[in-house]
Amino acid sequence: MRFRYLTSLMLLVCIAPSAYSQTIEWPFYGADDGGQRHSQADQITAENVDQLKIAWTYRTGDIDLENPEGTSFENTPLMVNDRLYVCTPHNWVIALDPSSGAELWTYDSQQEQAINYGNHYVCRGVAFWQDAEPSADMLCRQQIVMATNDARLIALDADTGTPCPKFGINGQVNMGPTAPVVYAGEFQITSAPVIVGDVIIVGSAISDNVRADAPPGTVRAYDVRTGAPRWDFDPLIREGASSVVAGHANVWSSLSVDQERGLVFLPVGSASPDFYGGERPGDNRHANSVVALRGATGELVWAYQTVHHDVWDLDLPAQPTLATIQHDGKDKDVVIVPTKSGFVFVLDRDTGVPIFEVHEVPVSTNGVDGEMLSPTQPIPSLPKPLVPQSLTVDDAWGFTFFDLAACRDMIKSAKSEGMFTPPGTHSMIMFPGTGGGANWGSGAFDENSGLYVINTSRVAHIITLIPREDFEAERIASHGDGFAPQSGTPYGLRRDLLLSPFGVPCNAPPWGMISAIDMSSGELVWESSIGTTEDLAPLGISLDLGTPNFGGPIITASGLVFIGAAMDNYLRAFELSSGKELWKGRLPAGAQTTPMTYMVDGQQYVVIASGAHGMSGTTPGDYIVAFSIPKQD
Repeated sequence: MRFRYLTSLMLLVCIAPSAYSQTIEWPFYGADDGGQRHSQADQITAENVDQLKIAWTYRTGDIDLENPEGTSFENTPLMVNDRLYVCTPHNWVIALDPSSGAELWTYDSQQEQAINYGNHYVCRGVAFWQDAEPSADMLCRQQIVMATNDARLIALDADTGTPCPKFGINGQVNMGPTAPVVYAGEFQITSAPVIVGDVIIVGSAISDNVRADAPPGTVRAYDVRTGAPRWDFDPLIREGASSVVAGHANVWSSLSVDQERGLVFLPVGSASPDFYGGERPGDNRHANSVVALRGATGELVWAYQTVHHDVWDLDLPAQPTLATIQHDGKDKDVVIVPTKSGFVFVLDRDTGVPIFEVHEVPVSTNGVDGEMLSPTQPIPSLPKPLVPQSLTVDDAWGFTFFDLAACRDMIKSAKSEGMFTPPGTHSMIMFPGTGGGANWGSGAFDENSGLYVINTSRVAHIITLIPREDFEAERIASHGDGFAPQSGTPYGLRRDLLLSPFGVPCNAPPWGMISAIDMSSGELVWESSIGTTEDLAPLGISLDLGTPNFGGPIITASGLVFIGAAMDNYLRAFELSSGKELWKGRLPAGAQTTPMTYMVDGQQYVVIASGAHGMSGTTPGDYIVAFSIPKQD
């Protein structure tokens, strides 16, 4: 099938894939700007992957061992401009030699490190831009653009790390929150910006469940040369605006770009707050939607909503994948949209119309007083859900009779009526939980086979709405764990993982999976568990039970899938055609991120950030680790 973007083709492939003297880059957060996470590198194969060794390791220095819960090292580096570009949780940018890991330059954004951000300190990636217009000034002809936790947009010269003097003020634009915040960390930016032509587009991460009148999730655009504002877009339509109290519908995850069409695709989150919607009647469009905009102007082209009037925190967490699939015997340009619920929506890229039939299925509207639930929800006929969507007493699991009995009791005492069970003052089980299903790691697509690969988690939450008059007393009695105020509504929130007394999920393993879907038919091809208990259980006991996971897969032209993500300290390689695990390489810390790969000087490298996810409790660190096959003398 044809490559979609001339720009991506020029950056990704410099010489034919069979010539090992070539350079193959990774110039975008998702490999190409449509997020396929696919590389033409093919030196590492199923036959030699077991020869992979650590080629080099670099330590960033951005780590706080006294407070590891406060940061998450979720970065996927870029390799372009003969440099590897890394951003750290506190928004340092570091340029490394891609062959040796030697430091070339560093830039410290001087971020305040005492702010309590709701989503931790995170920098998932940066963007690269090259100016095609002739200019006598070579400084910043190639730029690295980063959005920061404290809502600044920073442009650096890609060769030297020097701030671009013509961009904003001394290389920075202070975007600030889109509305006043109730605490400094309520608003931040965690994902990489994208660039359409000469326009930088940026979303935002806003703390969940703080209040009904939270800041709006406005997407903003800036001139890539000057930093001047170009346009903004608020996804949320406030029907009967005077009576609606709502914010968010933000785009906290990664955006995708179709340069040929001049479009940007937004994975939009839910309206505020997540678990009660009585203050925001209606479907709350375009929250929980894939939205296509004109990159130059912000004009709405189409929008498709995946959840109506969301009260389950089912925001779209993943970068939409722009792919070309075979459908009805023809090439079809599509947008692949994974969700926390385990559904995968496949949409026509020009119109947003589903490729596979989607049914509006009746669901319960028996919510709490004041709630206004949608009577139907969209359910795709294909692909089938990637995770179970209900949990009953018969599904309870435990290592021993004691914890099995405890899990049965907890499930029995809560409402468990499957997907779209309304939250209430009587506890209900949400399965999968609010971490997914799929999450921000997104999927990877191989155009040769038509396979789409994505990892999912299988852990449940117990959700309880607490009447406002009882909320503070219950929060204090429970030491505040899992509580959120949802101010401006009649109900606060309690959200707990459904775990046994031994601290393991009450549902049967595997708790983490990686799956492949044939996008031409929508059928599941294979699924495999991912992750062991080695770095979770006492004495390093390693049970192949799968683990919850954060981060995503990549695919190479040789038919390999590389992924970290699991809650043990490994990078793994799977066979694309079968899902068989072929290799795993030990890492010094957790790798709850997405790897990347490139080829330089005749050598293919697979690189991953190894530093943990604060919320998951995995091994903290500040490592960038590169694997390659040692050269033969």
